[in-house]
Amino acid sequence: MYLSSFIIQNKGDYYRLLQEVRTKNNREDWILYMLKGIEQTAQSTIEQINKINLLFNETQKLVQEKLPRIYSKDLIEQLFIHPYSKIEFLVNNLGIERKAASRYLNGLEEIGILKSQQKGKEVIYINTKLYNLLKKG
Repeated sequence: MYLSSFIIQNKGDYYRLLQEVRTKNNREDWILYMLKGIEQTAQSTIEQINKINLLFNETQKLVQEKLPRIYSKDLIEQLFIHPYSKIEFLVNNLGIERKAASRYLNGLEEIGILKSQQKGKEVIYINTKLYNLLKKG
């Protein structure tokens, strides 16, 4: 939970109240301002978590329906640990062979969960919906 977004959005109040603490010893308004920031930031964080949980459940259901042969909760969790995946992530974290990991990631791309991008010699697979959710937050 970071207050910087709240402070940037309310920069005028931040500097005014900080100055009042220095010049008028007005700590109460400063504390109330910070508590309001904590409350708003906590609420937006909870909303973000709820959206991510909903996306996780939707992704889990889609993979169960469209790719039942590769479905596992561990696989879906790997897609949400990072907004992008690589073959090595699945090999190391799921204990599967490279060929299987490649097949899983390609299948997930075919049903629209991931989008591949070439980065140098490596291919990364972006969980676009998760990435976009995190970018908004």
